[in-house]
Amino acid sequence: MSALTSITTTRFSLERTSFGKLVLTNAAGERFEGVVPVRAFPIQSPDDGISLVSTDGKEVAWVDLLAEVPEPAQGLIRAELATREFMPVIERIVSVTSYSTPCTWAVKTDRGDTEFVLRGDEDIRRIGKEHALLIADAHGIQYLVRDQFALDAHSKRVLDRFL
Repeated sequence: MSALTSITTTRFSLERTSFGKLVLTNAAGERFEGVVPVRAFPIQSPDDGISLVSTDGKEVAWVDLLAEVPEPAQGLIRAELATREFMPVIERIVSVTSYSTPCTWAVKTDRGDTEFVLRGDEDIRRIGKEHALLIADAHGIQYLVRDQFALDAHSKRVLDRFL
């Protein structure tokens, strides 16, 4: 391995190979190439509880709080998470083709304007103790509404018809 970026914490060391794979070496000296960080609570507490999982799906390290991991290891974990996660945040609902499902929604997200098909009312779920919603489209892409009551009046009326 050449051109490694190596970080050491008290429980494990983390490095990135020149091929872009994360390599974890635990306190016992065991090496795991191709580890992947997985959030335990991706929406409610995205920085609390991150598992580093080997290629065979077994947890090889646990991070209680990402903020407590020293830099630049924290940056390596955050960068790896960003490449794996895709959850656009809905900022405004522009239109819906129908108030019965399936229907097509046109929305403005933090990643641009898009359209998706909502298969059924059950694909809109309340999450957390706040006013967040998770909306799944027909292709399984998850859209996040951080606070349904912070949306504009039109968007709130649309959501009210489906909730």
